[in-house]
Amino acid sequence: MDDQNLLRYGRQIMLPQVDIAGQEKLLQSTALIVGLGGLGSPVAMYLATAGVGHLMLADFDKVELSNLQRQIIHNTNDLDRPKVESAKETLLALNPDVTISCINEKLDAEKLDSLLPTVDIVIDGCDNFNTRFAVNAACVKHKKPLVSGAAIRMEGQVAVFRNDLADAPCYHCLYKDEGEEEIRCSETGVLAPLVGIIGSIQAAETIKTLLNIGDSLAGQVLVIDLLHNDWRKLKLHKDPDCPICS
Repeated sequence: MDDQNLLRYGRQIMLPQVDIAGQEKLLQSTALIVGLGGLGSPVAMYLATAGVGHLMLADFDKVELSNLQRQIIHNTNDLDRPKVESAKETLLALNPDVTISCINEKLDAEKLDSLLPTVDIVIDGCDNFNTRFAVNAACVKHKKPLVSGAAIRMEGQVAVFRNDLADAPCYHCLYKDEGEEEIRCSETGVLAPLVGIIGSIQAAETIKTLLNIGDSLAGQVLVIDLLHNDWRKLKLHKDPDCPICS
């Protein structure tokens, strides 16, 4: 680690839980961020500034005007650009030393199978169950930890699925792929700061998981009701009949 890195990450290195060894581990880590919307924006920005060395950005959408209310990684000049390109530009402006890879396509099982052996952790910030289930199945298959977030209206949740550990529940233990109602913010709305809060927690849990520090949200679901300032943690157990992880 050179003097510039010591200066850039100095406030983080001062933390005894991180120190120089932890910072070097972050610099050597690779994270896949699925979705560069309201959740993926703060996740990507905080991981870049924290010094996670390689960020893989996956999104197939373009920036729209309605995105800018909450997707802070993009700006007005990025309208109609691929989100991964807009995000990459922002991240490199924040930290030119990180490596950014762009995946401007839908993630299917085959693509995920090719990507996951190259990453240390996956962060899910997408807005549809099909992608979430595909990402979860791939993380279970390749034994990669998954940091999941969701936000709608004024409510959100964060969970960490330690697919790299035995007897850990997976996303499918929490949500089944039959009969779940899919509600998007385009239909019901979302408060802009909510996705920033959820995404920031996802970024923090990602760093904690990579460094194996602190008390993780693994095996728990943090549920936030921002309107009433109600924060609750719920226990999540492995489903013995789960078709994905059991």
